Amino acid sequence: MQDIQALRHTAAHILAQAVKRLYPAVKLAIGPAIDDGFYYDFDTETPFTPQDLEKIEKEMKKIVKQNLPLEQFTLDRDEAFKYVDEQGEPYKRELLEGLEEDASFYKQGEFVDLCAGPHLPKTGAVKAFKLQSVAGAYWRGDEKNAMLSRIYGTAFFTKDELALHLERIEEAKKRDHRKLGKEMKLFSFLPEGPGLPFYLPKGLVLKNRLIDYWRKVHKKYGYQEISTPIMLQSDLWKISGHADNYEMYKTEIEDAEYYIKPMNCPGGMLVYAQELHSYKEFPLRVAELGHVHRIELSGTLHGMARVRGFTQDDAHIYMTEDQLKDEIVSIIRLYEDVYEAFGLTDFAFELSTRPEKSIGSDEAWEKATQALRAALDEMGRPYEVNEGDGAFYGPKIDFQIKDCMGRSFQCGTIQCDMNLPERFDLTYVGQDGNKHRPVMIHRTVFGSIERFIGILTEHCAGWFPFWLTPVQIMVIPIAERHHEAAQKVFDEIDAAGLRVEIDVRSEKIGYKIREAQLQKIPVMLIIGDKEVEEGKVSVRSQFGGDEGAQALTGLIEKWVDESAI
Repeated sequence: MQDIQALRHTAAHILAQAVKRLYPAVKLAIGPAIDDGFYYDFDTETPFTPQDLEKIEKEMKKIVKQNLPLEQFTLDRDEAFKYVDEQGEPYKRELLEGLEEDASFYKQGEFVDLCAGPHLPKTGAVKAFKLQSVAGAYWRGDEKNAMLSRIYGTAFFTKDELALHLERIEEAKKRDHRKLGKEMKLFSFLPEGPGLPFYLPKGLVLKNRLIDYWRKVHKKYGYQEISTPIMLQSDLWKISGHADNYEMYKTEIEDAEYYIKPMNCPGGMLVYAQELHSYKEFPLRVAELGHVHRIELSGTLHGMARVRGFTQDDAHIYMTEDQLKDEIVSIIRLYEDVYEAFGLTDFAFELSTRPEKSIGSDEAWEKATQALRAALDEMGRPYEVNEGDGAFYGPKIDFQIKDCMGRSFQCGTIQCDMNLPERFDLTYVGQDGNKHRPVMIHRTVFGSIERFIGILTEHCAGWFPFWLTPVQIMVIPIAERHHEAAQKVFDEIDAAGLRVEIDVRSEKIGYKIREAQLQKIPVMLIIGDKEVEEGKVSVRSQFGGDEGAQALTGLIEKWVDESAI
């Protein structure tokens, strides 16, 4: 089987070789393969431009045509330091300082790079590649370090695979939720609040409909809903451990320090601890739509996908050990119900086990991990195991959902927690009349409402399900003499509880239709002389196109049924 990572890693070396040929003074940093391609970081006085990428790509093609063999060799530490110093590569020296063993290098022609591999045997195997963009990147991701120039590219084994990938990229640009959100007047990001979305009227309809659906599903699965304060005293966050793991917004009130919450968990713990609980209440399912805030660097912000303030759809479930497996099965069924309602039917499961740095006994970890595994096995769900990738407080199952373009997103998660029940001294009264520590699960479905809106907007290209779409129907009179009839149609649809607008602007009918299509409104009702005379409406729909003149009463009944959550 051909190794796509080795191909892309080799392409990264070809990129670096081409850059060094064209710009000898440039210093090399790192160049790994990544999920969709590869990149290489360079220290250069003048950042690269799109025109530079064209020149570099041409030079890369020459290197491929030369079909240079890639040869590995090793040097001991002293020899390796001497070699990179002679080459004038300070970043390679810094990388060597983190190595304790002999250093591995790869050579192709005149180019040599510190690298452990793997690579393809010759440069000639890299025939289908494309340089895509340039970005700034701090050395080792630390803003205190030098800003480097990062060149991104992608590579495939065949030109057809590359072409398909580039087509998907272009389609993704058309579906970009930031672009569609602006065109559809859903949300805005303003300089007065970087990373903090402003919901516009239509966007708030969308968010509230998602929340309505969320509440209906959670009621079906036996959840209670709570709401906890947006900020709490700092001591609480030190007890929970969040103060050591999150950059949090802080304020002072009457000499007391408060943190704005980055997670809902500590507030949920306080609610549970308000009263004594019995095993008879278990599993106790408590959900919360909490508005949380996290300090994110400005360079990482990305529309609704990465924000500083968002609504986290959280839940904490308290139970006994013997209820754990069945509760996990219930959560998985809830997740599948939710994702399938949005046409997200392609998802995968990942089971993450105990990391090196963790808390809790071996016995507790083993029971929790086996419960997660048993639930997936019982439901016949295939899954991958990520050894050592669990949270420090417990093992977890992550849901990786794929959109229509094959991109994966981690939304839902099921996390067993052995930390917070202990830190907050949570107990329940068991059958024996004694106090016991409850088993606790954290879980989210959407992950965050904002991020899910971004994912869903791109998955649907803005054409949301009819029950969810902010404006379901647009009434369009052809001329001013049709306004009265159009208003009656609007009033009747509005009275049925459907989301409808009317376009009475003095514009041509073609312009109004194009505007409605840009707004992704699924149904347009055209009203002209014929429709007024017959007492009907001409229907144009997203899927059916021109559906001809129809009676309004039957249409309203159908739309009301389709609007039900």
